[in-house]
Amino acid sequence: MSIRDQITKDQVTAMKAGEKARLSTIRLLLSAVKYKEMDLKRQLNDDEVIDVVSTLTRQRQDSVAQFTEGNRLDLAEKETAEIEVLKAYLPAQLTIDELRELVKKCAAESGAAGMKDMGKLMKVVGPLVKGKADGKVVADTVKAVLAG
Repeated sequence: MSIRDQITKDQVTAMKAGEKARLSTIRLLLSAVKYKEMDLKRQLNDDEVIDVVSTLTRQRQDSVAQFTEGNRLDLAEKETAEIEVLKAYLPAQLTIDELRELVKKCAAESGAAGMKDMGKLMKVVGPLVKGKADGKVVADTVKAVLAG
C-alpha cells in the first residue's frame, strides 16, 4: 500500500472515530499532496509524498519555535500535535549516532578530508538519509565529522 493510500485510509478512520484534530491534519496533508500533484500533472510516488510530509513537518517545527518565542503556548501545542500526526508518515528517523557513523563511512569511501569537501560529502550522504534525518542536522554532522 502506498503512503498516499495509507493517508486516505487514515482519514476515513479518523473521521469515523471523531478525531477532529487528527482529521484536520490529515486533510491538510492530503490537500498539500493534491496541490503538488496538480503542479506536476501526475500522481506522486512515495518519495515525493515523503518530501511533502517533511516540508509540512519542518513548517510546523518553525511555527512551534515562533509561537513559543511569542508566548503563544496554546498554538505551539496545536502545532506540536500536528507534527506527531505527520511523523507517522515519515520513515524511521536516524539517531545522531547512526547518522554520524553513516557520515564517517561515506567520508572514508568518498575520500572527503576537510571542510572544502563538504559539498561533495553532502551529495553522497543526502540521498541516503532523505526523509530519515533533518537536513540541518545532517549538515551539522557532516561539518563535525570533517572538522575531526
